[in-house]
Amino acid sequence: MSEIGLGAAPLGNLYQPVTEEDAQETLASALAADVTYVDCAPYYGFGLCERRVGDGVRGRNDVVVSSKVGRVLVPAPEVLDDSERYGFRSSMPFTPAFDYSYDGVMRSWEASLQRLGLARIDILYVHDIGAVTHGEAHQQRLLQLTKQGGLRALELLRSGGEIDAFGLGVNEIDVCLSLLREADLDVILLAGRYTLLEQAALDELMPECARRDVSLVIGGPYNSGILATGTRGAHMPRFNYEGAPTHVIEKVRRLEDVCERHGVPLPAAALQFALAHPQVASVIPGLSGRAQVEQTLELYRERIPSVFWEELKSRRLIRQEAPVPESKAS
Repeated sequence: MSEIGLGAAPLGNLYQPVTEEDAQETLASALAADVTYVDCAPYYGFGLCERRVGDGVRGRNDVVVSSKVGRVLVPAPEVLDDSERYGFRSSMPFTPAFDYSYDGVMRSWEASLQRLGLARIDILYVHDIGAVTHGEAHQQRLLQLTKQGGLRALELLRSGGEIDAFGLGVNEIDVCLSLLREADLDVILLAGRYTLLEQAALDELMPECARRDVSLVIGGPYNSGILATGTRGAHMPRFNYEGAPTHVIEKVRRLEDVCERHGVPLPAAALQFALAHPQVASVIPGLSGRAQVEQTLELYRERIPSVFWEELKSRRLIRQEAPVPESKAS
């Protein structure tokens, strides 16, 4: 994987429409800049994201593509336009249905191959399994994965060479710890749970991943936007896909104060912090448009002085044991 990957959810028209031309320009500019890891999912635009990603990477043998299982897309003839559904402005006439069983995983994988128009998918993640996501239905969904063959399907795909690796694509830590005991995972895509604002993954998850040689991909490095935009503009700061609560806004303002003193862009600090942990293989912000790709790579290359990280720790804005870029380099 490239250290900076492309989170392709925006190419599924997340919150706002993206033209076909802009979607392909996003992918082309990322690939031209050696961003050679692209993550997508059936859920993103109900097939639209996968179609666009496939069109953008087809014929390239140097690109790692990941997609997800756990939802199958079923026909939805009532869909006639791109009115927002589940946060996506897609007119694709399908609706997602959870299915983590053996058949569900295999159907999802085969359908993703068709939408992508690719001969293989490198990595499959189990998408959005977890008690926070499913509530009372969590145990039933988990049983589909563990007892009704979902994990077995992934193991068969890996052992047969159909995929290179599998893991979880989630925004919950507890389910990662639980499933590490159930399966030989290769990688976990953890969204929003290891950032400048949150480091609870340091307690158990990251040590356990290190012990088991499981790589981490960090999604949502900006916690749904607030670490990219900050708090000082006219926009509403977003955190965890909704308006940011007061205590989060206050902490980000303290982070912004330190950034200002050292001349460090807040999103550069967010991006580089997540990458500094030795267990993290890639960070995948959601990107749409050539300008966002170029800006992200500038943030990735931004020089951040060690005194900046020292001040964040001294002010208890990040945890003392959290690796920072200098410690990773050494």
